[in-house]
Amino acid sequence: MAWFNAITDILVWPGLLSRFLYLPAYLAQSILLPRTDRMGTTQKPLPVKLFFAVMYHERAPIDAVLERLRSRFGRIEATFGPVPFSWTDYYAKEMGASLLKYYCCCERLIGREDLPAIKLWTNALEQEYAVLGKRIVNIDPGYLARDKLVLASTKDFSHRLYLGDGIYGEVTLHLRQGKYRYFSWTYPDFKEEKLQEFLMKERAGLVVELKNQ
Repeated sequence: MAWFNAITDILVWPGLLSRFLYLPAYLAQSILLPRTDRMGTTQKPLPVKLFFAVMYHERAPIDAVLERLRSRFGRIEATFGPVPFSWTDYYAKEMGASLLKYYCCCERLIGREDLPAIKLWTNALEQEYAVLGKRIVNIDPGYLARDKLVLASTKDFSHRLYLGDGIYGEVTLHLRQGKYRYFSWTYPDFKEEKLQEFLMKERAGLVVELKNQ
């Protein structure tokens, strides 16, 4: 009667019958298909293109600021702007009105882990050009990867991840179906088509450079 008891258990025990019927398909899949559920291994990420968004008062010495960026991080490969910063008056109290914004990518690639140190350096540079304790230049460093644009910030928020040294990282744009897409938290200027076209062109150059490495 052992066989009868076994069949009874299969019919009565919840879920066991379905598992029994699935067993042949599971065995076939395990033999014929490669395993993809094994534990992943760490690997160093690909280098990225250093990016700066520089907002400044119209009377700020922007040429001197850009020269400091060049001396520290190498040749600036491409630029966009300057354009009037008209999306918000959030910075007007500290920096005044008549603000402009300038975007640029450096030629030299960097490691993603370098971003916190770069943000700390640009923060110090902002203070060098401050007037009576108020900034006239605001520098947002970030990096352009194949699939996203990341900006550094000193402010924590629900959508930002801690990178170290008091610096957080924010994915501002991501690439999907050959086009940049933005999020609810994306700054308004990064939603502009012209700026995204500039970033897309720089991304294309990055992809070629990575393939040739």
